Amino acid sequence: MAEAEAESLETASEHERILREVDSTDTACIGPTLRSVYDGEEHGRFMEKLDARIRNHDREIEKMCNFHYQGFVDAITEFLKVRAEAQKLKNQVTDTNRKLQLESKKLVGTMEELKQCRLQQRNISATMDKLTQCLPVLEMDSKLREQMKSKRHYPALKTLEHLEHTYLPQVSHYRFCTVMVDSIPRLREEIKEVSMSDLKDFLESIRKHSDKIGEAAMRQAQQQRSLDNVVSQPSKASGRRLKKEARAGSDLEGKNTSPMSEQDSGILDVEEEEEEEEEEASARKVPGAQELVDFSPVYRCLHIYSVLGARETFENYYRKQRRKQARLVLQPPSNMHETLDGYRKYFNQIVGFFVIEDHILHTTPGLVDRAYLEELWDMALSKTVAALRTHSSYCSDPDLVLDLKNLLVLFADTLQAYGFPVNQLFDLLLEIRDQYGEALLKKWAGVFRNILDLDNYSPIPVVSDELYQKMVGQFPFHDAELEKQPFPKKFPFSEFVPGVYNQIKEFIYACLKFSEDLHLSSTEVDDMIRKSTNLLLTRTLSHCLQNVIKKRNVGLTELVQVIINTTHLEKSCQFLEEFITNITNVLPETVHTTKLYGTTTFKDARHAAEEEIYTNLNQKIDQFLQLADYDWMAAEPSAEASGYLVDLIAFLRSTFAVFTHLPGKVAQTACMSACKHLSTSLMQLLLEAEVRQLSLGALRQFNLDVEECEQFARSGPVPGFQGDTLQLAFIDLRQLLDLFLQWDWSTYLADYGQPTCKYLRVNPATALTLLEKMKDSSRKNNVFAQFRKNERDKQKLMDSVAKQLRGLINSHHP
Repeated sequence: MAEAEAESLETASEHERILREVDSTDTACIGPTLRSVYDGEEHGRFMEKLDARIRNHDREIEKMCNFHYQGFVDAITEFLKVRAEAQKLKNQVTDTNRKLQLESKKLVGTMEELKQCRLQQRNISATMDKLTQCLPVLEMDSKLREQMKSKRHYPALKTLEHLEHTYLPQVSHYRFCTVMVDSIPRLREEIKEVSMSDLKDFLESIRKHSDKIGEAAMRQAQQQRSLDNVVSQPSKASGRRLKKEARAGSDLEGKNTSPMSEQDSGILDVEEEEEEEEEEASARKVPGAQELVDFSPVYRCLHIYSVLGARETFENYYRKQRRKQARLVLQPPSNMHETLDGYRKYFNQIVGFFVIEDHILHTTPGLVDRAYLEELWDMALSKTVAALRTHSSYCSDPDLVLDLKNLLVLFADTLQAYGFPVNQLFDLLLEIRDQYGEALLKKWAGVFRNILDLDNYSPIPVVSDELYQKMVGQFPFHDAELEKQPFPKKFPFSEFVPGVYNQIKEFIYACLKFSEDLHLSSTEVDDMIRKSTNLLLTRTLSHCLQNVIKKRNVGLTELVQVIINTTHLEKSCQFLEEFITNITNVLPETVHTTKLYGTTTFKDARHAAEEEIYTNLNQKIDQFLQLADYDWMAAEPSAEASGYLVDLIAFLRSTFAVFTHLPGKVAQTACMSACKHLSTSLMQLLLEAEVRQLSLGALRQFNLDVEECEQFARSGPVPGFQGDTLQLAFIDLRQLLDLFLQWDWSTYLADYGQPTCKYLRVNPATALTLLEKMKDSSRKNNVFAQFRKNERDKQKLMDSVAKQLRGLINSHHP
């Protein structure tokens, strides 16, 4: 019992100690203290004591709060009142300070201004006294600066002289006067450099704007040429009337002269309107070089250098720089040949350069002379001709070449007006004329190809007289029989005939355009046009026609139409001759007049088409023969000819029916060629090495096919053959087959070599080859009947005939 009480007291004191530690210790270190409670066994009792302690503290806090609450509330209320008054006082102090600062700054600024004004007043008074003495010097210096600023360099030199000798000695005791005296040589050099700088700016400016100067000069030359044309209007009207007459002659439309399309007359009207507009524009004022360029820097610089004794230096510098600029101007851009603007800019720069030099020559004696200018022009001319020769060779567009020619003529006329020789430029134009001709030929090659590709190669149908007259107006054609036929009717030629004919005329017009303004005689123009037209016919058009004829898969109908078309184009050549005569006014009887070779061109094309027809027909025959399927060992023939041959004959009949519009000789030659080829092919088919054996029945079937061919020949598929001429194509086959089918060897062997021989066309080698095939067939079919007397006799006969044929062959071919 005593021990329990002692233990209880000890635990109570321990709990009391722990509670004191909890009250006095920081919460971060309370962990070990509480752990000692949980390590013991009096946890419940400790919690009771802890709750009792908490309740005790709560009662003490409540008592203290109740005791001091009213005083705390009063203190807080007083404090809030004091804070509001303090804030109000603070704001008043801050505002007062700000106002004070502002007023102080104004006062200080005013005081500073007053001080500065008094200082300036004293300085101004002293300065006025000094300036009264120096003002004339300063005025002269100001005048000098103003003159230099306004680039009045020569007056500046005079002012500088007065300043140096008159005004500066009066105020020499001032330091600035010493500086001014020392700066006088520098000012003179500066005036010299500034004037040279102005000259450089001038040179740079005219280099950049020389194309505009040249453009104005060329426009002025063009207007002058228009004025000259107005003065020579009667001759110009006469030439225009001649062109109209050359074109108006086409109203006869194939009767006496060549026709003109409606488009041609429209072109003439447009050209006349453009000429009238140019004449009206010629009255407009075009500014000259002196109006576009201010030459005063050159004059000033020359005068200043003359005053300073350096005129020779100036002249050498000017000429050296202009030579450099000339080389730059004469260097063409690499892509100049691509557009007309490239050539125009190049020409404008050259013209501008020499227009400026010509003006300098006439306004500043001695700066440049005629010898210097001629030297520059010789260099420019050689480089220009070389550049144009190179770049024009790259151009394949005839329109661009024609524009280049017009521009080059204007370029030459412009420089010629300024006194420069331009004969080399006109010689170059003759070279460019050849390039223009080649470009035209290339262009028209495409035009002809397009016309030929788009053609349907069928006769042109017309359903009314209006369409008929329109076609006759496009192509010179006259056929009394066709005119009498009712509508609808057809022209014998296809669309490409009027198309090609009119394009040849357009080509002639294009050639004529280039010859204008070249100062050529009518004979030279006529010769140029005829030569170019001959090239068009013999090279370009001929090549296009040959390509059409040689084109793969070309049909017989197309070839027949090509022959008909070329026949009509050949007849139209005389109208082309008359057309050229009308526009050049050079009669064909004139000496050295070139003739057109159109007839030869169309004849060659027609002959090529004929040969292609023959070849095409033979190829078709070969295609049918490839379908042949003979049974060379047949015992008996069929009742009719082979199917492939019947189809072949039907094809030939329909083909030759298309040849009605062809010349008779062409149709006859084609028919004879086809029959000969058919005969030769059938002979080869019969004798080919692959046919090793041949029965009598197969030979009779083959005979039926040959008879079908002979029947076709007798029917006259093409009119014009006399008697049995066409049947002679099959005579070799006929005699060979008759020899074997009639077994007439005695007659053949007896009469061989005589002109009246019945089987004159049968070659012994051919007969032997065919006999050997039949011998092999006979042996195979009579293996078990070889002991019969008839068969033995037949075999002996065949051997005997073969032996005699070999003898004939050996005797004639040792």
